[in-house]
Amino acid sequence: MARIAEIERKTKETQIFCRLNLDSDDQVDVSTEIPFFDHMLTLFAVHGRFGLTCTAKGDLNVDFHHTVEDVGLVLGTALAQALGDKRGICRYGHAFTPMDDALSRVVVDLSGRPYLVFRLPDVSDPQRPMEASLVKEFLRAFSVKGAMNLHVSVDYGENWHHILESVFKGMGRALNTAVTIDKNLKGVLSSKGSL
Repeated sequence: MARIAEIERKTKETQIFCRLNLDSDDQVDVSTEIPFFDHMLTLFAVHGRFGLTCTAKGDLNVDFHHTVEDVGLVLGTALAQALGDKRGICRYGHAFTPMDDALSRVVVDLSGRPYLVFRLPDVSDPQRPMEASLVKEFLRAFSVKGAMNLHVSVDYGENWHHILESVFKGMGRALNTAVTIDKNLKGVLSSKGSL
């Protein structure tokens, strides 16, 4: 059975559509009207080996916040829907991902219990294309709607672009491991019998 979900969300602030395919990376097409965010979501999909179509229109004249957070909500909902009952998934995933001067650790547990830990180094970069607070809002929304524990920690880094690139690549890689089907699992990986 294909693990694909399509979610659309329309509010007075944003109009968002995401199609997520956990088992095929045939198509990656992201257009949120925020070029740097498009780049990060593309890295997430490519390194996670997911098919992702994501379009967003938002009130960017206010700021990027509504668009970035709402994309997280929609993408997390798509993940939860694509996973279904989570039977046979590995559940856990982790990735250490370098990007030049930066090294991130991303750890995921698709437990059904949302929780975010987010730690970045304090880097002075007056040309930041996206603030840390926006990235945190995206990750919080994604982890809540995706019903996952998501721990993101960047051990070190000097270049802000490299730091975030390491995070989004690592998130894709960790999630790819967590959603992988283990043919030896008959149900879900939980002593309680459900996730």
